[in-house]
This record gives sequence, C-alpha cells and structure tokens, in this order.
Amino acid sequence: MTIYTHQSANIRKTWILMSGFLVFVILVGWVFSQALQDSSILYIAVVIALVMNLFSYWYSDKLVLMMTGAREVQKMDAPELYRIVENLAITAGLPTPKVYIIDDPAPNAFATGRDERHAVVAVTIGILNQLDKTELEGVIAHELSHIGNKDMLVSTVAVILVGLIAMLSDLFLRMHWFGGGRKREGGDGRAQAIFMLIGIALAILAPLIATLMRLAISRKREFLADASGALLTRHPEGLSSALIKISQYPGEMRAANHATAHLFIANPFRSKDGVGFMTK
Repeated sequence: MTIYTHQSANIRKTWILMSGFLVFVILVGWVFSQALQDSSILYIAVVIALVMNLFSYWYSDKLVLMMTGAREVQKMDAPELYRIVENLAITAGLPTPKVYIIDDPAPNAFATGRDERHAVVAVTIGILNQLDKTELEGVIAHELSHIGNKDMLVSTVAVILVGLIAMLSDLFLRMHWFGGGRKREGGDGRAQAIFMLIGIALAILAPLIATLMRLAISRKREFLADASGALLTRHPEGLSSALIKISQYPGEMRAANHATAHLFIANPFRSKDGVGFMTK
C-alpha cells in the first residue's frame, strides 16, 4: 500500500472512527441508565453525543485554538513563517492554511481544522526561535501532511468526545455515591446490581479507553505524516533534526493540556528530569 492509498483510506477511517466514538458514548450512557434505572440518562447521552459530534465538527478547531491561546498572524507579522507555509502548501497542492502563533517558549506545533479549506497551522514562539529554516520547513511539512492526509478532523473531534465521556463518567459516579437511581426488588434488582457494578467499572475505565483510542489514532497517523512531509521537502533530515531539538527542550508547554496534547508534533509535557518523548 502506498502513501496515496493510505490517504484515501484515511478519509473512510475518519468517519468510521467518529461513528465509533459516537456509538461508544451512547453505549456508556445506556449502561449508566440501566445501572441507575433512569432512562433519561440514555436520552441525555444520545442528545449530548449528537450535539457534541456536530459541534466538534464545526467548532472544535476554534475551541482548540482558544484552549492553546493561539493568535492568528498575517504575512506582514511573520513573513518568513508565512512564506514557508505558503510555499509548502503550493507544493502539496493545498490551499494556504491560516497561520497561528502560540506565545510559549517551548518548541512545538500542530495543525487543526475540519478540512483542507478550513485548516490552521499553529507554531509556538519557541519553535520559531530555536529551529533553523530547514528544520522549520520539516515541521511545517509534517503538519501540512496531516492536512493533506485528512488527519486533523478526527484528532480534533477526539478532544471533544474524550472530554464528553469523562464528563458522563464523572456524572454517573456522583449520582451513584449520592444515592441516584431507583432500586427494584427481585430479578430486576439483581440485574440492576449487575449493571451498577458494570457501570462503576465503566465509569472508571471509560475515560482511559477513550484516551487510548485517541492515542492509537494519533500514533498511526504520525508515521504517515513523517513520510509525506519528507516527500514535500525532499530533506527528511530537517524534520529529524527539528525533533531532536524539540525533545531536548527541558521545560513543559504552558499552553498545553492533556486534552490537546495529542495534537502537537511532540509531547508538550516533560518528565521531572527534563526528558520528553520525541513524538506523540
């Protein structure tokens, strides 16, 4: 299978994964409704899942940009950065995405947007200060490859849906501990007890499962973006050198959080000894 057939497959996989997230949210809501014997929980979960899926499709990129504190810049504000993005977008056959800068000294970057016509590339002040032109081109080519490979939508939507699953789990645990739900006698009571145990386990594990789904999505698509980016620049050593410099930065990003961490080209968090992961 070539890079180009991978790109076509990614379009189908994106919608399958979004549907999978939606079904998982509804399943979690159904188990919680059975455990608490309150069908309204399922209805609420379905409505929230549908609304959040639509919201995440249209507005998740704006939410991510707001969460990271990114600000849009024009060509006159950052001419070299804008030229690199513009030239590589032309090479990739993509519309020039909007360019954003994050006021953070840690070197990092990400792409977001629901499609190539509404795409955004965001970089930190740190990456502009610490990388040379070839290295910056490697990073931008990597992020543009995410746009060309149709990766951004599912990665950005995952931020919203993982948060939704965590919210439902927290709501269930609060209702359980504070006496929510209706108790029934006999067989139904035993069934409810079983569902309650399943519900508690799912409430604890669901956010972890959703996070693992999100990370699996991210990991598979990073390798394709690396290969596609190398084709764009014809200088794979530029990205390699950039990732080494990024990994050697000792601090953490102030603008990142665990919900958006998987979007960045490198893990925005560092361990206590200052060593971070080279890629997501």
